[in-house]
Amino acid sequence: MGLAAITGRLRAAEAAAGRAPGSATLIAVAKLQPAARVERVLAEGHRVFGENYVQEAAAKWPGWRDRFGPVELHLVGPLQTNKAKAAVALFDAIHTLDRPALAEKLAGLQQARGGLPRLFVQVNTGEEPQKAGVLPGVLTGFLRAARGMDLVPAGLMCIPPEGADPDPHFAMLARLAAEEGLAGLSMGMSGDFEAAIARGATHVRVGSAIFGARPNPG
Repeated sequence: MGLAAITGRLRAAEAAAGRAPGSATLIAVAKLQPAARVERVLAEGHRVFGENYVQEAAAKWPGWRDRFGPVELHLVGPLQTNKAKAAVALFDAIHTLDRPALAEKLAGLQQARGGLPRLFVQVNTGEEPQKAGVLPGVLTGFLRAARGMDLVPAGLMCIPPEGADPDPHFAMLARLAAEEGLAGLSMGMSGDFEAAIARGATHVRVGSAIFGARPNPG
């Protein structure tokens, strides 16, 4: 569809939900996309991007920032603790704080650096055993422990189960965030971002609908 079409749909979804224009941030997820496609979107003026892999992002974005100027970069994929130091140096926001060991690692980096990217806690709303994320029933305790380490989460993030109606998951995440006093809601992707905006998403993560289908790596 392209950036202009997705931006138009996002603005229409905001209006339909009675929200102010620009109240939902569009993260263009550039994971595994050819450089020419990302550069086209940069040339169109978009400046908020997402990546899934620290190593891939580190190879691409310093050069693009030199060419195109400041870019807000979000890590939207899983973060290994051994990549945390590189991630906090490169990204402006991390959407996948999902376990105590990572919280402890980030807390140590915060002490060393004097600050961190914005943090979103990933919640496993579907309680899927194969998926990362804090289970809803232990979220309060996880946040209490994180705050006890002087981490200040900005919000929550979820990825609804594949094939399921995403709306109940978006509603759950919004409810949990409200209960915990968190303003940020990272939810919604190419196929469901309008439903997420209706439920209050502050950040939507859209890749293929902007850039096109990712090339088959095989």
